[in-house]
This record gives sequence, structure tokens and C-alpha cells, in this order.
Amino acid sequence: MLLVDSGLYIGAAAHLNDHQALSEANVTHILSVDSLDPGQLLPDDVRFERKWIYALDEATCDLLSYMDECVLFIQQAVDGGGAAFVHCQAGRSRSATIVTAYLMQKYQLSFSEAYQRLRTIKQDVQVNSGFEEQLCLYEALQWKVDTSSSLYKQYRLTKVTEKYPELRHVPRELFAVDPAHSSSTEVSYRCRKCRRTLFRDSSILSHPVGKGATAFSYRKSINFSDDVQCTSYFIEPVQWMEQALLGVMDGQLLCPKCNSKVGSFSWCGDQCSCGRWVTPAFQLHRNRVDEIRPVNIKK
Repeated sequence: MLLVDSGLYIGAAAHLNDHQALSEANVTHILSVDSLDPGQLLPDDVRFERKWIYALDEATCDLLSYMDECVLFIQQAVDGGGAAFVHCQAGRSRSATIVTAYLMQKYQLSFSEAYQRLRTIKQDVQVNSGFEEQLCLYEALQWKVDTSSSLYKQYRLTKVTEKYPELRHVPRELFAVDPAHSSSTEVSYRCRKCRRTLFRDSSILSHPVGKGATAFSYRKSINFSDDVQCTSYFIEPVQWMEQALLGVMDGQLLCPKCNSKVGSFSWCGDQCSCGRWVTPAFQLHRNRVDEIRPVNIKK
């Protein structure tokens, strides 16, 4: 068990057996990031504030979604005058990921800066590639898991394809509310043929512009201009798409009112006209929808 920062220790599950060390370190909060609940290792006569995050040491495991609540749990221990002990099975990957996130948020550090600080204290830490990507995303989100961010929405969709490869079940919370059944002052996008509202501006998942023609070098017979453009909107799935998306990897997206084709989807991803690959991809063609902006009428 090693002291990383004021009021913060990192270690392995085996350190829970060292009740004297926990007492001497004034540990009041225990954060377990493991696939097993370690409660049986703790003494019955000592009361700890406990938090258990079920997690496997696998690149596909989602820890990003829990980083804010774990950081808050650690901070509560520090603010209360105690200390938090963060552990996983070996104290090398899962616990190191959460401790790195804490250092990033507390000191507003980049992933590389916080991770290097931890490694100078505990040389054997080695977060897996998936957790490293999540920590880099945490940095891009400015150390706050904003569930409304397009970056986070795209991340969650990617995790769904990893967790449910046959796509028989997709959590309903991943589907945006059908804008045709709700009111909003947001910019909306309607089917050009029947005027049915299909999605709102907040559902658009922006992506960096790709390399244009060079990304399509294998299509040598096609003439490309130098103008790099995105001819589709890539969005989060909307409730009206649900039946079309479940159980199939790709297909067409049809307007739920007039049944005209407005786009396509692929859980494996698709390439934007700008050359950027987007995974998964729910794209509605710009020439099939109209942008509707609300007009403010001054009285």
C-alpha cells in the first residue's frame, strides 16, 4: 500500500488483510475496482465507507463512466480528514486508472503528466490500452464526464458494440428522445419529403474532418475534388430508429412517416465523405433533410 497523494493510497486486494496498516494510514474510505467484492477481507470491528465498482481488467471495460463518482468518493475522504485506499486485484491497472483520473482532475493534469506522477511512486502500474484511451478522453472532456458531450456519446455507442456484439439488446437510454414527440427550441432537422422531424442539433456527433480524397485512394476510378466535405450528419440513435437497429449490423434508415430513405447505419462503422471513419455510424444524408431554425419574434 503506497501513499500517492495527501489522503490517497493505492494497492492490491491483499493489502485489505493488513488491518494495522489501514489503521495507521487513517484509511476511512475503501474504493474497490475489481470483479470480486472484497468485503470479506475487511475486519468486522472497523467501519469503513466503501464503494465497489465491478470491473474486469479488459480493454473493453468501461471505467470512464465511473470516474467522476470515484474521484468524488476519494475527495470526500480527504475533505473529512481521513484517507482513501483504492485497490484492484493486483494494484496495477484498474486502481491505477482511477487514481490517475483523480490526479488529473485535482491538479488539472494531462493523462501523461498524471500517469507519470503515479509511476514515479509505483513503478509497476500498467493500465491497459482501453483504460489509457478512456483517460485521454477524460482529458479531452476537461476532467468531467459530460454525458451530453458528443465525445462521450460516441464513446458509449462504441462500448455498446463491444458489450452486445449481436445487438439483441441496446440500453434504451442510448436512444435520444424522438423530437416529433417533444417540444424544444433547438435547431431541428426534418425529412425533406414529408417534413417529419427526425433529430435535433444536440444529437449530432461531430467528428474531425478526414483526409479527403487520399482516404479513398483505393477508389481510383472516382474523380474527387479538392473540397473536403461531409455530405451526411452522423448522429446518436433516435427512438424512431430502434426497431431497425436491433439484431442487425447495418441497413437503411427510413423516415418513420413517409418511409423514404433518409440515411443508413452500420454498427461496425462507415466512412464519411470527408474520409473520416466513424464507428458506429448512424448517418442521415444532408440532401434528404432540411435544417429548421427557430425564429425569435420580437413583440
